Amino acid sequence: MSTPDQHGFDAHPEPSVGGCCALSLDVGDSAAREAVGRAAAHCTIVAVDIEGFGQHRRSNANRVRIRRGLYKAMQAAFEGVGIPWLSCHREDRGDGILILARAETPKALFVDRLPCVLALELARHNANHPREEQMRLRLALHAGEINYDEYGVTGYSIIHAFRLLDAPSLKLALAGSSAILAIIGSEWFFDEVIQHSEFSNAAAYSPLEVKSKDVETRGWVLLGSTSNVSGHSSAGLRAPRYRSCSRTIRRGPRR
Repeated sequence: MSTPDQHGFDAHPEPSVGGCCALSLDVGDSAAREAVGRAAAHCTIVAVDIEGFGQHRRSNANRVRIRRGLYKAMQAAFEGVGIPWLSCHREDRGDGILILARAETPKALFVDRLPCVLALELARHNANHPREEQMRLRLALHAGEINYDEYGVTGYSIIHAFRLLDAPSLKLALAGSSAILAIIGSEWFFDEVIQHSEFSNAAAYSPLEVKSKDVETRGWVLLGSTSNVSGHSSAGLRAPRYRSCSRTIRRGPRR
């Protein structure tokens, strides 16, 4: 029987093969191939990256505090909108995090209030840290099948999410704005989740052409800020109304 890993997921959700919990990936072993297939699961994928994490103006001590702030902000935002942080699979990416939420976690939770709440948490962090330790984030939303093995997770859906996250057009959109957070949803996530949620403010998302390595696609972008509360101390911040913390990067035709 598999046991949960530190992130709340089954590290090896497939049945043991030959009495051993670890997967043998020998392609000549049919039982191992079947076990790999059973290790797949559908997840909501959240990939997040800190803008300019490697800038020379930042020392290693600055980067440690930024990373601590990132994890604190992400956990507070997830818990604040009803996404159980401890039940998500998380993998550290140095300047970001890969987060996988179980299929039973409602996907609308990631778009209804998360943009505002996360922007607010980032503002709290920035208000209490010097410029070298302040941060702005890019965040990608996607969903799909994920395979688990003894080393972690893999799957084209994860690759696609990171192609969106690393798209030069998304980096330029954030760099050319005063936003604290840039969220990009995949076409699938926009079509199936964002535009069907009554509280996601789908009209505030703008289409963005994505060309990143081997991927050419379209994402849907929301730039979030807390400009309406930026003059207050972090201790006195309250979550603003959703529409006040989002704006479009450009106008574009809706499908």
